[in-house]
Amino acid sequence: MGIPRTSDAGTGLGATATADRPPLDGLTWLRYEPRPGVFDEMVAADGTVRPHWRDLLAWLDALGPDEMAARAERAHRLVRDNGVTYNIHGESSGYDRPWTLDPVPLLLNEDDWGEIERSVIQRATLLNAVMADLYGPRHLLTEGSLPPALIHGNPNYMRPMVGARPADGVFLHVLAFDLVRASDGRWWVMDSRCEVPSGIGYALENRVIMNRVLPQMIQDMPVHRLAASLSALRESLIGRTPMPRERPRVVLWTPGPFNETYFEHIYLTRYMGFTLVEGEDLTVRDGRVFLKTLGGLQPVDVILRRNESSFCDPLELRGDSTLGAPGLVEAAHDGTVTLANALGAGLVESPGLMAFLPSLCHRLLGQDLIMPSVATWWCGQARERGYVLRDLENLVVRSAFNASGPVTRGADLDPARRAALAADIERSPHTWVGQEAVNLSTTPVWTESGLEPRSMVARVHVFAQGGDYQVVPGALVRVSGPGGQRGVSMQRGGGSKDAWVLSDHPAPLPYRPRSAGQSVTVVRGARDLPSRVADDLFWLGRYVERCDAIVRLMRAMVGRLAETGAGSLETGVILGMLWPLGHPPFSTPAGPDPAERYGAVRDILEANLNPLNGRGLAALVLDVHRVGLRVRDRLSVDNWRAIDALIAALGLSGHAGVDGSVPAPRPARLTPEDAGHRLSDVLMPLQVLAGLANENMTRGLGWRFLDTGRRIERSLHILDLFDGVARTADEARHAALDVALEVSDSHMTYRARYLDAAQTVPVLDILLADESNPRSLAYQLARLGMHMDSLAPDQAFGLRTHEQRLAVRLLGITRTVDLDRMHLGNDTPATGDGPPPEPDEAMPPPVDLPSLLHLLRGLLNALSDSLARQYFAHAVETRHGSGLGAGPEDTGP
Repeated sequence: MGIPRTSDAGTGLGATATADRPPLDGLTWLRYEPRPGVFDEMVAADGTVRPHWRDLLAWLDALGPDEMAARAERAHRLVRDNGVTYNIHGESSGYDRPWTLDPVPLLLNEDDWGEIERSVIQRATLLNAVMADLYGPRHLLTEGSLPPALIHGNPNYMRPMVGARPADGVFLHVLAFDLVRASDGRWWVMDSRCEVPSGIGYALENRVIMNRVLPQMIQDMPVHRLAASLSALRESLIGRTPMPRERPRVVLWTPGPFNETYFEHIYLTRYMGFTLVEGEDLTVRDGRVFLKTLGGLQPVDVILRRNESSFCDPLELRGDSTLGAPGLVEAAHDGTVTLANALGAGLVESPGLMAFLPSLCHRLLGQDLIMPSVATWWCGQARERGYVLRDLENLVVRSAFNASGPVTRGADLDPARRAALAADIERSPHTWVGQEAVNLSTTPVWTESGLEPRSMVARVHVFAQGGDYQVVPGALVRVSGPGGQRGVSMQRGGGSKDAWVLSDHPAPLPYRPRSAGQSVTVVRGARDLPSRVADDLFWLGRYVERCDAIVRLMRAMVGRLAETGAGSLETGVILGMLWPLGHPPFSTPAGPDPAERYGAVRDILEANLNPLNGRGLAALVLDVHRVGLRVRDRLSVDNWRAIDALIAALGLSGHAGVDGSVPAPRPARLTPEDAGHRLSDVLMPLQVLAGLANENMTRGLGWRFLDTGRRIERSLHILDLFDGVARTADEARHAALDVALEVSDSHMTYRARYLDAAQTVPVLDILLADESNPRSLAYQLARLGMHMDSLAPDQAFGLRTHEQRLAVRLLGITRTVDLDRMHLGNDTPATGDGPPPEPDEAMPPPVDLPSLLHLLRGLLNALSDSLARQYFAHAVETRHGSGLGAGPEDTGP
């Protein structure tokens, strides 16, 4: 093998500028200084603007600096509003780090794109052929075209997959290639992404945002559209089903919310109409993959995989994986499911393989490799290893097997560290490669001071279409961060750009093909909701309602403190109602001393703003975010904006998604003086979430489980309120009834009906028995009854499920309870000092309020547990809850 270099990094064609001639003549305010010695995408070597950039640059110059800054801010706002994120592990920002999009696109002309298109199609075909051989006859190993150590020493080589061949021969359905342009202006392949090729969703979202940032420009310029390619990819995946079916099921398999590109997983499932699944949603029976749904097991035909191969099957691959589906390897061998991409695809993206691709292209395709890779030397060969060790200072060194691993630039190491690296290479040479340290080309990036050159890498996506490959006419362009960074990494603060591929002819609007002559079966009310999703939606509803209850109680507390003072009866009553619910936790109730009560209010606010307090408001808001993230594909953009607003209202943005490796900042303190206003700000997004659920969600199973969680939680909250009422007497009882009305948002209803101070029986009627009041217990139980009837799988013969029977009993108790004869505790009748009512033999015997509350709470918890057993039984964790006063085990999912 020879030892060529890709280019001479020291003799670039970068543009130059002199003091008497700026590099961008004719522009009024834009100034741009390309870096010397590198290829600049916009400015030629003589300092002139490249022809295909002139129109765009003239438009940008005409906008003026203020308008350009406004467009950049619009891009930032759209990214934030659309919830576009890229997860950064080990940062205090957690897994909600906003995506960064530069408002100035990268322009590629027809000639550039033609070369790129031909090259990446050839390379995709080559890598698919290499994979077919290495997991099939393995001629490349037996004939010596590839060294065995490069393959058998690679942890990405999945030996259990040897012999598993897709029916159509396509192992790689979606690929991505990271392209760089060296100093001589030639394109090179820096990396291949075959295992989990991310970026196509981000590229599409970038284009959607750019259509709103620079709409006139993108309409007037002949820019190739992306939507048609994404539709073609969707149709290609649907058409890959192993067995013909009228409605094949395609799922996108995600590792979950902690994955770096989880936003893209959600985005693609929404855009393509696929189902987002995690490992616990899938099961393999008799060699066939099924999705666990409320309607039973549903067969899965195609899996668009975003889970690394080694984690996909704990039986055959990594035994410690909790993300996989046991038996998936067997299903792949049986050909009952199409995996896109096939398990073990990480083998052909290994950097060590790049050194052998030119000869493999001759061997398998009979062609020269059109676009070379960045010069690579595999250290498993003596000659190449000697070269790398001699020239270590001028090369970069990286793993031969891990394409996503760290890249070490020899020039950045001191002599001692360079010697240590050389020793590591000598110890295990087959695990290392050396590569040329290429000076990346630069492209203009908008900053507050104007345009600035930044290093760039363009990720181009390819997908299988019929018997060939098709290229998405655009790219996800990643640019380096500020400060002259040489490397490009989103994990290290880099940004992104949209790439506009210009045509020599006007680009038509995307055409969406219509299926002529094909009848479509109308589907309504399908029961194919995954059980995990139902579980998470149920708990999302509970957490939102639990937050609402705590906010209303604390707002009533600080309101009474401000209106009547710390020493008043009213303040003492609400503190007495809050303390049994765990606010603050592990403390004694406040005494009558005003200073002690004021301190208790301050402690309650502090405890609820502490994310480490599992019963507090901050922890529950983070639970809303955490569970909402797991079902984000089922929530609208407006729902997610409301969740973001909820996080921001409490100052918890630094806590959302923190993995514990970096301490999160403490949220701003909540004092008794400013708490009322801030709690109202927290209540607003909670109300938005409730309103969106009621007005915008289709009344399918997902909505029913979400609303069921809300109704159970609100019912428990009402019982907690009346527990507090039952512990009071005389004047304190009137104050407690007033609190119950306020927290239940029923003050206006009561005053409109009675024009009197809060009395026991009318309040009990409004909050316990009145089914017309959306805040009453009876209303919640009536809704629960309707939900249980809708969830019941078969009512043809009138056989009620256990959940239906519990709902009927709960509602029957509230409908038949005699409020006039109820005792509130200590043998005090609800009617107070009036004459006792006449006995009624047709009614149940009178009960006391504490006993009634205890009975109803037990039935509600039994209903929650029964739902978990019936619908969520596959979940890894046990999920149960019993309202605001629950113990530490009440943690939800």
